[in-house]
Amino acid sequence: MAITETRTLPAPFIEELGKDYAKQITALTAQPIDVTQFAPQVAGQDVLQTKAAELAQSGIGSFQPFITEAQRLGGVDPSTGQVTAAGVTAAQQPFMSPYQQDVIDVTLSEFDRQRQIQEQAIRDQAVSAGAFGGGREGVQLAEFGTGAARERALLQAGLQQQGFQQAQQAAARAQQQQLGLATLVPGLQREQIGTLGQVGSIQQAQEQAQLEAQTQAARAQAMEPYERLGFYGSGITGLMGGYPAQYQFSSTPSASPLQTALGIGSTIAGLYGGLRK
Repeated sequence: MAITETRTLPAPFIEELGKDYAKQITALTAQPIDVTQFAPQVAGQDVLQTKAAELAQSGIGSFQPFITEAQRLGGVDPSTGQVTAAGVTAAQQPFMSPYQQDVIDVTLSEFDRQRQIQEQAIRDQAVSAGAFGGGREGVQLAEFGTGAARERALLQAGLQQQGFQQAQQAAARAQQQQLGLATLVPGLQREQIGTLGQVGSIQQAQEQAQLEAQTQAARAQAMEPYERLGFYGSGITGLMGGYPAQYQFSSTPSASPLQTALGIGSTIAGLYGGLRK
């Protein structure tokens, strides 16, 4: 009994493409992919961010020198933290006018000149009255001298007090300026640190974007052969499924001796059966 084998085969050129695809994919997948080139990369701190951190660190307590100076101008004893008269005097001394003593000397000199004029007027009056050298003249001169000395002392004290008050006011203004600087300087530093940090963050973000773009480019370059081979395989699959020029191959193998014997027996049996009818 003959057996017929039928196989449906693709067109020869498609079969060759399939064999080529199998070789290429075998060779490609046998090579490992260096995944280290796809490792995530993080951009380091920008130089401006580093500068901002340095300023922030160095600026800690930057207000303290101004606070200390303000305390000194307020007459605070650094050892006890208490306001002392000596501290106040020492703090206000630099603000005393260098011309104050000159002003005092000139003023007192004029006062003494006016006193001498008045004393001479008393003597002249005594001479006119014929009492020159008398007791009455002496009493008038003594009383005038006592009053003049008191007025001179008051004048001198007033001039000194005026200079002290002016120095005190100047020291108070300087103290307020120091307190203002204690607030202003850290504020300016914070603004500078903030600006440096913001600009540095923008530059860091740009650097990070470049690193990510490089990683994506490396990944695309590494996967390009696989994508290209996948496109190649998809094309072959499309040809195999839609190409009409397929053909069938049939073959009838030769009968074995046993099959021949069985065939002869069957024929004889058929003939014998026909003869008996």
